[in-house]
Amino acid sequence: MKKLLLLTVLLGFSLQGFSQDSKDVKASEKIKDTVKVQEKWSASSGIKYGIRAGYTISHLDFDGTPTMDNKHRNSMYIGFLANIGLSRTLSIVPEIQFSAEGADAEPLHLDYIQMPVLFRFRFSEKFHAGIGPQIGVKVHKFEDGMKNIAYSAVIGADYKINYAIFVDVRYNYGIRNVFDEASGIVAKNRNIQLGVGYKF
Repeated sequence: MKKLLLLTVLLGFSLQGFSQDSKDVKASEKIKDTVKVQEKWSASSGIKYGIRAGYTISHLDFDGTPTMDNKHRNSMYIGFLANIGLSRTLSIVPEIQFSAEGADAEPLHLDYIQMPVLFRFRFSEKFHAGIGPQIGVKVHKFEDGMKNIAYSAVIGADYKINYAIFVDVRYNYGIRNVFDEASGIVAKNRNIQLGVGYKF
């Protein structure tokens, strides 16, 4: 009788311990799942703001032989961006920036306030590339025989140095004649941007 009672007590303690272990395992798995969801959300969602600036090498691509001096213009750009995460590998990056472009001769200077919107793809933790359209509004000069609105296609890449600082390169391909139609001159703006940025 005593042996039977002892066996019953031991069996009860064993079942209680097993039940507690099962609860602990389920709680641990639940915490892990929650952490995974949070990590996935933080990696793919939210908005990061930043600033980028650097060096611009620009020229005008004329149809036919240029009728004026067409040396490269070396200048600068500065802009602000918002990186809007859509997934772990894709984000949309709207920007607003000032960029001094055109050719080196003063009559061919084209200074723009530009608004690119890039589709940015993540290839690794540090390397990203983007492509998208851009619209520019000419500033400083008006009624100078050159159009006030410019359209471009942009392609670029950036490399993350640390959690906040990155370097980037872009090529802007103008798709619209920069001269008024009445001038009879056809040229499109092309430029390369080399710079550095900081994300807050």
